[in-house]
Amino acid sequence: MPSTSGTTPGKLPFVVWVLAAGTFLMGTTEFVIAGLLPELSTGLGVSTSRAGLLITVFAVGMIIGAPTMALATLRLPQRQTIILALAVFSLGHMVAALSTSFTVVLAARVVTALATGAFWSVGFVVATAAAGPQQATRATGVMIGGLTLANVIGVPIGSFAGQFVGWRGPFWALAALSALAAVFIGRFIPTREQRATVSLRAEFGALRQGRLWLALSAAVFIMGGVLATYSYVTPLLTDRAGIPAGAVPFVLIAFGAGALGGTTTGGRLGERRPMVTTITAAAATALVLLLMIPLSTDAVTVTVLVFLMGLTGFAVNPVVTALAMRFAGDAPTLTSALTTSAFNVGVAGGSFIAGAALDSSLGVTGPPLVGTVIAALTLLPLIALAVRGTSGKSRIVAHGTAAPAHAPSDRPARTPSHH
Repeated sequence: MPSTSGTTPGKLPFVVWVLAAGTFLMGTTEFVIAGLLPELSTGLGVSTSRAGLLITVFAVGMIIGAPTMALATLRLPQRQTIILALAVFSLGHMVAALSTSFTVVLAARVVTALATGAFWSVGFVVATAAAGPQQATRATGVMIGGLTLANVIGVPIGSFAGQFVGWRGPFWALAALSALAAVFIGRFIPTREQRATVSLRAEFGALRQGRLWLALSAAVFIMGGVLATYSYVTPLLTDRAGIPAGAVPFVLIAFGAGALGGTTTGGRLGERRPMVTTITAAAATALVLLLMIPLSTDAVTVTVLVFLMGLTGFAVNPVVTALAMRFAGDAPTLTSALTTSAFNVGVAGGSFIAGAALDSSLGVTGPPLVGTVIAALTLLPLIALAVRGTSGKSRIVAHGTAAPAHAPSDRPARTPSHH
């Protein structure tokens, strides 16, 4: 059995890679719906906008699930928690794949989202503990990389499969793969766990930091803007740009590649100039989404814009995540979960409003218009954060002592985005 100690220089424990595979499955299931909307709409007998609620309710489940499960599992055995989360995740997909009722599929999505929240809140703790202090950041990056790769590989493959075998095929595949992941993770996670003493008071005390909420607000708006557009990008591509349904997965690959590049670029540039990076990227995102309205009639142009949407939008994520964790001081557990929730608040709100816009007189251009407005709102908390960050006020860390505030031009630790 591979070592889980993480003491070998330059080599991560195998359990980290297995957990990353789990995050890949979680990311795939959250966003694959965007590529399966026509199949889901037809198969379940609902409108496209109503089928889009499957994205919204998963995000709502994550909003509730991530912080709830982070607190509920603080003192529970990590190994059993992760195995149970993957088992419930697998069962939820099986129920959805067997059902012909939209309501049942909707409920199954909520259950799988709660399981995802449990996996997320515990998986990062296990991965960083297994890797050891010197490789904790790298282990976190690998875990987040599973989510990013889901957009590059998982979502397009799921979309392809859905066109050939129906939407139930990807659901069955996710059920089988998550059950397999539970077996592997159960084997490689150590049964004897070393867990730090957790203070709920310290965790909640960190939430008094005002700049933390500005960073979380930025996470909400930027993800809301991007996902308002992305959730309903398939009808935009097919009905307005004239792209054949079989070619849509290639456009989704372009989005995933942009998201991967944005996460990497944002993390690197944000180390030196976090506020300049985030403000520039947010403004660029709003501009890209605005241009998508008049320029989405050409297949090549809209594909480039979809790529840029991922590139600029996801460049904000690693920086605001790093800032949120910095502002949390010595009590990062709940803040990490709330960051996940913040991104999913954006996903839920953006996709819900965009669905209403799709059904309005705006039609397929409604979602990018909604996305433009929401992405532009990202500038408000970012500018406020830039102003507050230069004030030199102290922040309260977990132990209740004052510590000097870091200016926004300081170098935050590179912490990848949750999306």
